[in-house]
Amino acid sequence: MTDTLSHRERIEAIIAGETPDRFAASIWRHFYHKESTAEGLAEAMLAFQKRFDWDFMKINPRASYHVEDWGNRLEWSTDEYTKHVKTEFAVKTIADWDKITPLPPTAPVLAAHLQAIRLIKKASDPDLPLFMTVFNPLGIARYLAGTKDKLLGHLQHDPARVQRALENITVTFERYAAEIRNAGADGLFYATLEWASSDIIPYKQYHDLCRPLDIRIIKAAGDDALNILHVCASNNYLKELSDYPVALINWESHDPTNINLDNSFNFLRDKTAVGGLDDRGWLWHARPDEIAHELTRIKDRMAGKRFIFGPGCAIAPEIPYENLQVVRESLEL
Repeated sequence: MTDTLSHRERIEAIIAGETPDRFAASIWRHFYHKESTAEGLAEAMLAFQKRFDWDFMKINPRASYHVEDWGNRLEWSTDEYTKHVKTEFAVKTIADWDKITPLPPTAPVLAAHLQAIRLIKKASDPDLPLFMTVFNPLGIARYLAGTKDKLLGHLQHDPARVQRALENITVTFERYAAEIRNAGADGLFYATLEWASSDIIPYKQYHDLCRPLDIRIIKAAGDDALNILHVCASNNYLKELSDYPVALINWESHDPTNINLDNSFNFLRDKTAVGGLDDRGWLWHARPDEIAHELTRIKDRMAGKRFIFGPGCAIAPEIPYENLQVVRESLEL
């Protein structure tokens, strides 16, 4: 099969509920040894895209970029498969939440990641949709505190103080969302981290504490933004958040505690599902011929639906590239 649509045209056709020239896919991962600089991140993202020619790029920065300008510190990894080591957290005591004031997009680490977007945009096909990763404010607060238990304890002990910090985090990333667009990204890859899950907090608490902040940041990317919502974790609130102002939704559909891909179309309505690749199971551990067989089965079920192949989260860097190549080649069949 010869492609007749550009990457952007293909994604737009799927979002519109039209039948594209072929199925679309994207996969994303960390390159820990390249993430410490804007140039290294851009180089890694561009090389991965050149290797596989995915239909969109989810820019996959180091998770801590959200919090370093507030004082978190890391020991950088120089190994492709080893995460950075967190050495210091900005919030050590409950009083430290008062130090979490609004940051400008020109703060050094935030600015460096805008530069990474600009470098990627300049070197990419102009018809390749680009999404920049942004975490929700409660997830960012957890990174500042170090653990979810510490954050939850502070929320219980002094909710007003923590909520002031959450407001300042939200203001920071509302501003940043606009600058992400100015730097060349089409929109946000907005991740709820572990918080949109009944394993952590009841939905009413998420609804009251997080939902208004989530929507503010997503909307700050602009009315014309193309955004992906990533609902993380097990026992997640996918259905409850499916009305967020985004065009695409991604989640771990192979987790047995979550709604599976087939059943999601009962409520996603005009949203496009991004998923189907079991990156903790067969995509990683099966033989290439087994992967090809599974992809064919999924394509048969997803024909005519608003659907794009993707993993449930960033894939493990150890997944063999020959397995990813099977995904890419299957799109042409």
